[in-house]
Amino acid sequence: METRITELFGIKHPIICGGMYWLGRAELVAAVANAGGLGFIVGATFDDPKDLRAEIRKARDMTDGPIGLNINLFPSVRPMPVEEWVQIAVEEKIPVVETSGRSPEAIVAPLHAGGVKIMHKVPGVRYARTTERVGCDAVCVVGFECGGHPGMDEVTTLVMIPAAVDAVSIPVVAGGGFADGRGLVAALALGAEAVLMGTRFMATRECRGHPAWKEFLVNASEMDTVYAMRSINNPSRIVKNAVAEKILEMEARGATLEEMLPVIASRRSVVYDDGDLDGGIADAGQVMGLIHDVPTVKELIDRIVEEAVGIRERLDSIIPERLAL
Repeated sequence: METRITELFGIKHPIICGGMYWLGRAELVAAVANAGGLGFIVGATFDDPKDLRAEIRKARDMTDGPIGLNINLFPSVRPMPVEEWVQIAVEEKIPVVETSGRSPEAIVAPLHAGGVKIMHKVPGVRYARTTERVGCDAVCVVGFECGGHPGMDEVTTLVMIPAAVDAVSIPVVAGGGFADGRGLVAALALGAEAVLMGTRFMATRECRGHPAWKEFLVNASEMDTVYAMRSINNPSRIVKNAVAEKILEMEARGATLEEMLPVIASRRSVVYDDGDLDGGIADAGQVMGLIHDVPTVKELIDRIVEEAVGIRERLDSIIPERLAL
């Protein structure tokens, strides 16, 4: 499967593991690279630049494949200045940076000067146009079903991706709702040049996470997330648990941001690392309903590719090369 994304990022398969706060660590990212994909270590996870550099180098010791860095441009999630992340990306010879949150315009030039390619992640077509205008190399467009921050526009991936493909000329990566070979083929059919998965990679052996958290992902359905925090202009798709229900209740009675902050600030690590499923916020997408096991990353990616090839063969058998009209 050769696409503009596989060529641009130097990967074998058009499969990307998006940056996941707290979970995007060396073991997962290296496993994705070894399996032919691309993953991102998340800068915001680390408070000290030395720790981030150490994590990048740890991943490098585990793979010869490309290692990406996620730079979140939201001011509230920056444990260090954006300029420091840019410097680390350049000095550590990171080939691809994934940005999100706000426009990356201010850091495009210094990253490109350092030989770093940029994929900006957005929740809408108008933002995809801006991404192209400011000079990014690729854009990841996520639909309403994605975990984390799907944006204010309640538009599904099925509509969002072809609309974005029609709107820009740079390669489009499809995010939100992808977990298997069916999704990969669908994304390619919609005009995307790769898929980005987050939630599905959470349920892999190399991903950091308590067994209780991974068991929850396997047993959950597509109905076990909520779309919360829209009232404070920070919409998030998170797991339906006690904290999520509290947030929804506060929003329903018109609570202010200041009132909600103590609840919103609950630590994700309590869920991910400790397995306390009601102890904090946990990001996850509706694709949870398609997760049924916890394979290795290589097993997952190999399976996705094999499924995609099988679907291609099935489609070839039912769609004639030329229709008689």
